[in-house]
Amino acid sequence: MSRADDFEQQGFLVLPDFVPAASCKALKARAEELVAGFHPESISIFTTHEQTRTSDEYFLSSGDQIRFFFEEGAFRPDGSLRQAKELSINKIGHALHDLDPLFDRFSRAPGLAALASELGMSQPLLLQSMYIFKQPHIGGEVNSHQDSTFLYTDPPTCLGLWFALEDATLENGCLWALPGGHTLGLKKRFVRAPGGGTTFRVLDPTPLPEEGFVPLEVRQGTLVVLHGLLPHKSGANTSSKSRHAYAVHLIDGSATYPQDNWLHRSPAMPLRGF
Repeated sequence: MSRADDFEQQGFLVLPDFVPAASCKALKARAEELVAGFHPESISIFTTHEQTRTSDEYFLSSGDQIRFFFEEGAFRPDGSLRQAKELSINKIGHALHDLDPLFDRFSRAPGLAALASELGMSQPLLLQSMYIFKQPHIGGEVNSHQDSTFLYTDPPTCLGLWFALEDATLENGCLWALPGGHTLGLKKRFVRAPGGGTTFRVLDPTPLPEEGFVPLEVRQGTLVVLHGLLPHKSGANTSSKSRHAYAVHLIDGSATYPQDNWLHRSPAMPLRGF
């Protein structure tokens, strides 16, 4: 069975040794440099449990910026950090692939362009990128979701490229995927509300299944490809080891990108492909 056939059937691919260890190490080092240079004026916490509450302006205007989001469990009741800043960041988003030269080169590697074409994208565009830290002990759970909920096109074309920069295990919060779940249709959309902020627009009230997920324990350098409609999640990191990952999401330029999507970019920074 070809990779394209496997992807169409399962809704995801696991491609070991896609990225050399040296490239993983370089991205990790660059992310650490970016965090070291980050001096927060305001605090933005990323959580998937109460997304509408956390959709502050810092988050909503991050589509064409490099922004830093803290773990929910990083703070004491008085608002001070429980531990060092570099151990408190949940993720960096959402335009590393356009604004940082190292991440730009990594995100536009020829092998990724070939893979996108192989999986049927006619005009692949890089929409967003995230560096995910999954910090030791406080790395938060990510609830079951479909990427097209947040990165919607008509028709749905979102494709997720998730790179394991460190080994991902059950203990440190590896991904879980629902094989074949991409055939269930899109359940809801995360949109900008008319009066400001964001809301979920329900398309199908049938909940996503809770059973049938399989863990994707992968080694450093593995690429996991995720269909935009595939339900997936990750557990909390209860271990002493981080689970760094880098994710890029593509959409097809042949599809419509609605104006009420949460992620907006300046006209001065249009989406680019490979």
